[in-house]
Amino acid sequence: MGRIKTSFIKNIAKDLMAKHPDKFPDDFERNKETMLNYVNVDSKKIRNGIAGHVTSQYSKVTQ
Repeated sequence: MGRIKTSFIKNIAKDLMAKHPDKFPDDFERNKETMLNYVNVDSKKIRNGIAGHVTSQYSKVTQ
C-alpha cells in the first residue's frame, strides 16, 4: 500500500487529466515537467504528489 493522497492533490490531478489527456505519459519524471506548464506549484512535495497521482492513474488505465 502506498501513501494516501489528499483530495486537493486528487482534484488537481483529475482536472489536469480531463483538460489535457494526451499531454501526460506513463512516466513520472516527464509528468513533473509537463505539469509545471499547466499548474503553478511552489511546493516540491505537492508537485511530486500531483505528478505521482497522474502517473499512477495512467498506469492503471494502460494495464
